[in-house]
Amino acid sequence: MENLGYKYDLELDARELDCPLPVLKTKKALNGLLSGQVLRVLATDPGSLRDFQAFSKQTGHSLISAKEANGGFIFALKKK
Repeated sequence: MENLGYKYDLELDARELDCPLPVLKTKKALNGLLSGQVLRVLATDPGSLRDFQAFSKQTGHSLISAKEANGGFIFALKKK
């Protein structure tokens, strides 16, 4: 696990997937986590920043980090 300012419990590689697959796979992965655990998601879909912000607001899972890196995005979501 990289030192990104947070500890994550599970990583999901959603690179090369187009909308809505990154969010759908994220939802499924979060279902397998306990409350308070953190999911790190790697994505390359250009719309994923907007999609993950909306997903966080709709579901109540906290988007604790969202950044661009290496031609893609890295997200961290904390399960409610």
